Order: sequence, then C-alpha cells, then structure tokens
Amino acid sequence: MRRSAEERRRLIVAAVGELGGHVRLSELAGRLGIPAVTVRRDVVALADAGRIVRSHGYVSLGRAAPEGPRRADGAAGRTVGLLVPSVGSYFDEVIDGVRTAAASAGARLVLGIAPYGSDDDRAQAGQLVDSGAQGLLLAPGLLPGQAPEACGWLDSLPVPAVLVERRSPSFDGPGSLLDSVGSDHRHGVLGALRHFASLGHERVLLAARSDSWTAEEVRAGYAESTRLLGMEPLPVLDTLGPRGAGSDPARLAGRIAEAAAAGVRAVLVHNDQDAIQLPPLLRALGLTVPDDIALIAYDDVFAALAAPPLTAVDPPKRAVGEAAFALLLRRLAGESDLPVHRTLLLPALRVRTSCGG
Repeated sequence: MRRSAEERRRLIVAAVGELGGHVRLSELAGRLGIPAVTVRRDVVALADAGRIVRSHGYVSLGRAAPEGPRRADGAAGRTVGLLVPSVGSYFDEVIDGVRTAAASAGARLVLGIAPYGSDDDRAQAGQLVDSGAQGLLLAPGLLPGQAPEACGWLDSLPVPAVLVERRSPSFDGPGSLLDSVGSDHRHGVLGALRHFASLGHERVLLAARSDSWTAEEVRAGYAESTRLLGMEPLPVLDTLGPRGAGSDPARLAGRIAEAAAAGVRAVLVHNDQDAIQLPPLLRALGLTVPDDIALIAYDDVFAALAAPPLTAVDPPKRAVGEAAFALLLRRLAGESDLPVHRTLLLPALRVRTSCGG
C-alpha cells in the first residue's frame, strides 16, 4: 500500500529515535525500505518544519522533535569546551559545526579564545575545565616544528581532548597521543595545482602567510605537490609585511606582476582575504584576472564575492567541527578499546571564473 507523505515522515522521525537519535540518511532509507531520493525529500521537509536536524548526510533529532529514546552515548547534559585562536575568520565554520553537533546531542558548549602569539592556550584550557567542561576540543596556537616544551601541557590535561585543525608538532612529542581531526591542507593544495596543470600551467606561484598552522601546511603542500606533478617550484611569496606587520596586498600585487613578466601566469594565494584584494590591484598594473593571471584562493570565506569570483580551495571546516565533537563524545562514553584517531578530511575545489579555461 502506498504511504502518504505524512505517514512516511512519522516513520522517519520514529526510526531516527530508534537508531539512537543520529543516523546516516542512507542507513535510514535502507531501514525503512524507502528510496533514498524520497527519504531525502522528506528529510528536507522535516528539517524545514523543525522536527529533525540534517547535516552532511546525517539526520538527528533536534530539540523541536518529538522525544524519542535517550541517546546511547549519554551526550545529553554534558559540557564540552572549545578553544580557538580567533572568531570572525577561519574558525567561525568550525565553531558552527561543533555548535550544531552539540545542540543535536543536547550538550552544552563553552567557548574559549587564546589569540595567536598570546601563549594563553594552557590558561584558557584550564578555565574551560574550571567552568565545568568534561571534555575539550582544542585548536591551540601550534606551529609545525615548534619546540616540544611549548605544548607539554597537552599531556597533562585532566579531561579527554581532541585536537581540532591541529596535531602534535612533533611525531612523538607532547600531544602525539591525542585524537585529532582536521582538514588535509596538503591535499587541498594538490587539488589546486592539478587544476592549474589541467589548464596548461607548468609553473605556479604560491603567495602565503607564515603565521599559522594552516599557512605552514599550505607551504608544505606546495613543496610536495610541485614535486609530485613535476612542476618547477618557485620561491614562496610571504603575504605578510616585514616583521609580521600584516598583509600588504599592494606589495604582493607588485611581486606577482614581476613574476608575470618572467612568464608565470598562475598564482595560488593563501588566504582568500588577501586574494580578493588582488584583481583590482593587478588591473592597475596592466594585468587582468583571468586573462593574464589565473588565480586560486586558499579558503572560501569570501572568494565567491570577488570580481571576478575566485576559484577557491574550500577546507571542510564545519564537517571538521562535527567530526571532532562526535569523536570526543566517544571518548567521554568511555570506549576503552578506541584507538587514537588522526582524521583528515579532504578540502573541495570550488571552480569559478578566475582561472579561465
């Protein structure tokens, strides 16, 4: 007998509850014996009505949904602390991912901020624990190759912790046995350079910051990717001014123009805040994007708003936040046989018009 849409949707809500309140859409379709396309359409309608929450292929019972069986992971009522170096930039989407996952689980989220260079990570993490956090999601101001003593505190945390968009700066040093979830920035750079190569570019210039974990990973990814693709590696342009004085887009545009005069026609710029300022500055120097310079931004917060819209590497920041929260919940649930996780999620390349082709 053919079910009505409302009957299907009641079954979906009930099944999500029976499966623990958080389930893959594909698993839900298989359980109910309903085509995935139909389930997906019903899930959209239920989410719009506030009866469930959907996110990245998963369906969860939100606060507005009818009460179902208690989640097996016991997340409801827990308090989780999240430490980030800044808000209003890269980490906003990470925070949103954690916040969405916490709300779906009925957990309380407490935010702490330790700005880059403040050496305040340990103190802020301690304050989160003092405020009641039973587990921590940490994005401290680490840099690859940093002295181990700078992050020794990671091995003395009193509660379970997961590193977010970070990992221990040394192979077997402090924090190396903590779980970590992050974006695979090196693979993101590889995707950008492969796109340039598909358009016929044999030399790609990298312009990058040098003051963050992501920046160092982008630089390392450039060195690895040029070697893998057989491209000529070029000296990296530092987008920061002398002595870390902040980015200087006019100076950067001039350096790119010099490279263009030497035959370089493709540039990868970290980050998109710097990249979005370049097209008008290059135009003033007689170079247009994409006719004279193909341009890809690393990060996709503002890239689509540029003129022309910039092709961009888009790290899966929201998904990183959700995955890190889910992993921390497993630690809090006391899964004693759970191995240490080092999870890397692949960025996507958002192709727009700044590379031509």
